[in-house]
Amino acid sequence: MDGLPHTIRDEAQLDEILSRPSPALVEFAGELDGDLMVLGAGGKIGPTLVRMACRAVQQAGVRKEIIAVGRRPFDMPEAEGVRTIVCDLLDPAAVERLPRARSIVFMAGRKFGSAGDEPATWAANVLVPYHVARTFTGSRVAVFSTGCVYPLMDVATGGATEQTPPDPVGEYSMSCLGRERVFDYVSGATDAKVVHLRLNYAVEMRYGVLVDVATRIWRGEPADLTTAWANVIWQGDACDWVLRSLALATSPPKVLNVTGPETISIREVAETFGRLFEKPVTFTGADSGRAYLSDASEANGRFGPPRVPLERIIEWTADWIRRGGPTLGKPTHFEVQDGKF
Repeated sequence: MDGLPHTIRDEAQLDEILSRPSPALVEFAGELDGDLMVLGAGGKIGPTLVRMACRAVQQAGVRKEIIAVGRRPFDMPEAEGVRTIVCDLLDPAAVERLPRARSIVFMAGRKFGSAGDEPATWAANVLVPYHVARTFTGSRVAVFSTGCVYPLMDVATGGATEQTPPDPVGEYSMSCLGRERVFDYVSGATDAKVVHLRLNYAVEMRYGVLVDVATRIWRGEPADLTTAWANVIWQGDACDWVLRSLALATSPPKVLNVTGPETISIREVAETFGRLFEKPVTFTGADSGRAYLSDASEANGRFGPPRVPLERIIEWTADWIRRGGPTLGKPTHFEVQDGKF
């Protein structure tokens, strides 16, 4: 991405950078038939994706409605050319009343608070997908999934590929595989076109694995090496790839890993933050050599390398934390290996 600043001064600039569409996405938006609807648009990533889609359509010079759907009222300015709808996706009648968009990005789901309230997690991650899948059989659907449907991978393997059999740990991960299987079932019965996007982990300055590590170092707390390895990708790049992946939707559904090309060492990242903060770094936990790791060679080869490199994200994150930039205050729990998020 040309013109990357050395520092991100505020949330307005951050949101602008996050939602910049690539030239390839602008070209794709010009060719995409029909309108686009984003289900679950009020979450952490939804606003970035919706804004990016709107900007891509505008830059392509085409007329296309972008419909953002959330469970409760959410911030998505109408001035950006986006139509917002509040809809409880657990209500099948409400889902039936939604517009029949030709393309759908399905982002709805539940992770935080899954442990201790498993029925709500299964309802959000399995029943909601069923209502959507059976209603929109004539649409192409890009479904947000997670690399947590794979087993924990030894770092020496380079991560799970799309051919690695799922083996989820814990009820949250099981429910995410359930989401995929519901779409698989409906696709098999109706020829609906679907692509599953197994993402881990999207990052920006307010949330993500890098923010978790940087915050610990800034506060003088030890970095946890229980899970000493991770994959990350700039949230803007993830959204760009997700939108372009609509072209890959097929029946039976296609699976695509979405993350950056590197396997990052949490120890090395923590030490880098220590140098940038000029603070001592300590560690806790023993490296198991295993983590939720994905090999995203196919996506990186198909879409090109992420436009924002890991080194720049680390620099931005350090600067943001040092200056007291706002964060969501929601740890990713990437250290968790027992599936209890």
